Amino acid sequence: MPTCFFASDLHGDTHRYLRLIDLIESERPAALFLGGDLLPSYLRPDNEHDDFVRGFLRVRIMKLRDVLKDDYPRVFVILGNDDGRVWEPEFIEIAGEGLWEYMHCRRAEFAGHDVYGYSCVPPTPFLNKDWERYDVSRHVDPGCVSPEEGMRSVPADPREIRYGTIKDDLETLTAGHDVSNAVFLFHTPPYQTNLDRAGLDGRMVDHVPLDVHVGSIAVHRFIETRQPLLTLHGHIHESARITGSWRDQIGRTHMFTGAHDGPELAVVRFDTDDPDRADRRLAPPEN
Repeated sequence: MPTCFFASDLHGDTHRYLRLIDLIESERPAALFLGGDLLPSYLRPDNEHDDFVRGFLRVRIMKLRDVLKDDYPRVFVILGNDDGRVWEPEFIEIAGEGLWEYMHCRRAEFAGHDVYGYSCVPPTPFLNKDWERYDVSRHVDPGCVSPEEGMRSVPADPREIRYGTIKDDLETLTAGHDVSNAVFLFHTPPYQTNLDRAGLDGRMVDHVPLDVHVGSIAVHRFIETRQPLLTLHGHIHESARITGSWRDQIGRTHMFTGAHDGPELAVVRFDTDDPDRADRRLAPPEN
């Protein structure tokens, strides 16, 4: 029964990464899932991202592989909406070195389970649109900025920006596949669950109250209809604190969030053969 770690929304915090590496070295999980928003904010200078990706993250992960040797875990990685897509080629190049597997819109096999990755989120109030898609239609919630506005770190097909949806992407990604035993690594949480509750209570835009649930309707419907074994999510840092739960369930599908709004490193530990027994640790970051 393989023990796995899941973490998300580390936002380039080196102390959290060092704590995570320390836990991996001591507990030696079979796999690590990283659920996006891994880099310093896209608003930071580009040289800080380069220093982080090549000068810190790649170096530390490579050292971990050298230490663990045959115990080095499978590492599944996606980026998130706060990560500039301009750094995607770096992640793919590092994947070619065998340090991790880059999973956006990809499928892999692990311990008898298919693993799928998907980075995109529905429209947000933020300006980086590299990883934003319309959800099930070209609707944008009050206070949010459409994927056709904002800015992008790399060019994208205008038709894809205007007409692409999370719903269609998931249908394409899983077409012809039985996902009943699959693990999905998402950045967005599903709509109206314990995992997508934002701190928007009492907020209004143009006299319209904001929806406090900000996850993806398409992801919720996909889980409800296709019933994968397990889905992993991030994106909404405060949700677990507000709802009091870092997990939820739709039908038979177990859903966990790795996002956390405190200073600690949040790590979800789970077994793909027994997701009922998953737990979450809040580990103080290394000094």
